[in-house]
Amino acid sequence: MTSGFVRRPAALLIGIAALSCGSAYAQTIQEAEPTYDASVRVAKPLPATPLSGPVVPPFENPPAFLPDFFGVRAWLRAHGIALLVSNTNEFTGAVTKPTPGFRNYRQGASNAGQVSTVLHMNWDKLIGLRGFATHAVFTSRYGTTANRMFGDWLGHASEIYGGGGNVVVHLVMAYGEENLFGGRLAIAGGRMTELSDFSNSPLFCNFINNSLCGRPRAVSDNDYIGRYPAGVWGTRVRGRPSRYTYIQAAVYFPEKSMFANTYNRSGFKFSGGSAIVGQSIPLELGWEPEFGAQHKLAGHYKIGARLLTVPLSDNYYDINGLPLSVTRKKAMQHSRSWSAWFETDQKIWQPQGAPASSGTTLIGGFILNDPRVALRRWETYFGFINRGFIRSRPQDALNFIGMYEKIAGGVSATEANYLDEGAASLLPNHATGVQKNAAVFEVNYQIQVTRGVAIAPDYQIFFNPNGQKNLRTAHVLGFKSTVQIF
Repeated sequence: MTSGFVRRPAALLIGIAALSCGSAYAQTIQEAEPTYDASVRVAKPLPATPLSGPVVPPFENPPAFLPDFFGVRAWLRAHGIALLVSNTNEFTGAVTKPTPGFRNYRQGASNAGQVSTVLHMNWDKLIGLRGFATHAVFTSRYGTTANRMFGDWLGHASEIYGGGGNVVVHLVMAYGEENLFGGRLAIAGGRMTELSDFSNSPLFCNFINNSLCGRPRAVSDNDYIGRYPAGVWGTRVRGRPSRYTYIQAAVYFPEKSMFANTYNRSGFKFSGGSAIVGQSIPLELGWEPEFGAQHKLAGHYKIGARLLTVPLSDNYYDINGLPLSVTRKKAMQHSRSWSAWFETDQKIWQPQGAPASSGTTLIGGFILNDPRVALRRWETYFGFINRGFIRSRPQDALNFIGMYEKIAGGVSATEANYLDEGAASLLPNHATGVQKNAAVFEVNYQIQVTRGVAIAPDYQIFFNPNGQKNLRTAHVLGFKSTVQIF
């Protein structure tokens, strides 16, 4: 039984992990993901003797809280239908008082959560359409995040908040995928989220902070990068040249205001070309080795980059190439921008005789953005996940992560100019001072309560909230609970 800490859709996503973890299939949807063991791969690894024809990789089957009444779930899976429903809840609150002098800041706590539903259908089993599967993800969200109470808008204390449309059902993704040549080639298309496929790891949501959970925040530095729960039209091709390597490329079509409830509150607005504002074209190469003869110590190493063809505003210059904070004219527009990332995780130890999910995994990464248009010039993170920290509790986990973000130089210089000119009301990014850098550290302990149910007491510390040195350090306590309902 895998650990029960699920991200948004928790095990849901691991189901979707198969769906999204790097593959639309064997991946996880990161903004709603499940447990997360380091052994999960971007695409199902090729067997020692690969098949040659179309084949749908098996859907994930995470342990669920509810039993299989009358064998209904088993019957559905035997006929190619996998339905996963989960709930994730995150409670956070600042135990330190906010910086004085700002009337909108206060000490307090908040709660955020979501119910996620994933439906996988194997059309090979259903009607004999070899290698073809469809995947649909729905969510219903509630609540808000506590970090805004003390002035931070960069590393949200609760990863689940907003973007869900504030409706009973919000469509996240709905797409089909054809798996060819025994799993060597997978082609997907439909309503998809870019960061469920790229710069994605099932380990991220062992944490709560939005600087990592879902995806490293710098890789989605603007609202034209498709991420959970906002799906856009897209197509992705993934190939596996060898058993432990993959290469994938895609084209996604960002839509205007795709995270705004006023534009697409339900997620079912398929306006097509009238809303599309450009393209996002990512490319990623990965190596997923297993080391050791006795214990298979799984590792994942990936390098990727993205070209974004959406008009974005320069963070320092106006249309005439002068400081926009001085001229107050419209910002210079850039029709092309880029991002790049290197990310890795590696299991380094597994206790003798313990379940395969136990052991210690190191995780780290670095993301770099186009300095002309970025808010976050770069982000780096490093931490560990130690499952089975207490030998008698092999499914529990002690987790730690540290994240550092460097604000782009143009942003800092623009804000400094505004403050020098007494125009604090014009500061971007909800800033109340000059943004330069920020760091967040998080530690939690995941407790496997019973099958499909986990709770994780959590502590976070925010240094330079919102990237500002004028805001005092904030200490945040809370917990994350996940229930894989069925």
